[in-house]
Amino acid sequence: MSQSLDRRRHPVRADLAAIDYEGRAEAARFVEGEVFQVIADRLPIRPEPRADRSIDTEALRGEWLTVYEQTPEGWAWGQLDTDGYVGWFSSGGLGPVTAATHRVRALRTYRYPVPDLKFPPLDLLSLGSKVTVTGETETRGLTYAILNDGSAVAARHLVPVETREEDWVLVAEELLGTPYLWGGRSSIGLDCSALVQLAAQTGGIDVPRDSDMQEAEAGEEIPHDDPSALKRGDLLFWKGHVGIIAGANKLVHANGFTMTVAHEPLDRAIERIAASEWGAITRARRLKAPA
Repeated sequence: MSQSLDRRRHPVRADLAAIDYEGRAEAARFVEGEVFQVIADRLPIRPEPRADRSIDTEALRGEWLTVYEQTPEGWAWGQLDTDGYVGWFSSGGLGPVTAATHRVRALRTYRYPVPDLKFPPLDLLSLGSKVTVTGETETRGLTYAILNDGSAVAARHLVPVETREEDWVLVAEELLGTPYLWGGRSSIGLDCSALVQLAAQTGGIDVPRDSDMQEAEAGEEIPHDDPSALKRGDLLFWKGHVGIIAGANKLVHANGFTMTVAHEPLDRAIERIAASEWGAITRARRLKAPA
């Protein structure tokens, strides 16, 4: 039974599995997981505990991971709470769990050791990262949010975690020019499905991580035989690729052609992609924000 489970979504291996799978999957042993919080700015998640393997995805600061194994070499294996993705990551990027109060709304923001932009920053947080704010202070006219570890970020770059964007496609468009990165899931670099996921999350819409998952599950399927009838925010799929309809004959997508997040005329994109290995459009889906 275990062999039929997608390793990206189920914490099940031949030698080890999450306790919830006991009786449903085969494994040498079943264990309870321990929940940690990501304390790295970005934490790469890989299919194997090897630094030379391409990343599958990334966890962002403040997200939670349930860990089922840690190795002496500094690797951990577990599942990301945000979208259920399973893989290997550095245990050095993990810390104790705290309840987030805010998330980063700016494309990216520096985190400082003290509330003063003249100090060398500790790291660079991406859109979607989560933080716990304990107070505010002002230095030379700029208000800083003080985080639970004593560090500081510009308060204007944060919003309460429950904040929703009315036009989440605009967030995708704010990412125009961001480098394409296979497996990337941040404003430093991302791939096609991460662009959809990060932008949609700002509108309160949760979608799976990878394009094949989004094509099968995100929102509701709609006809794709007439692409000109699609609306802003609709998702258009090809084999291994997804883009967002941004307007009449306009597609926004992270792609390996420009190697960026880019606008592209929809008709031109359809023609170009049809001539490549990705072929014809396979599906269209429409997302709906929760009530």
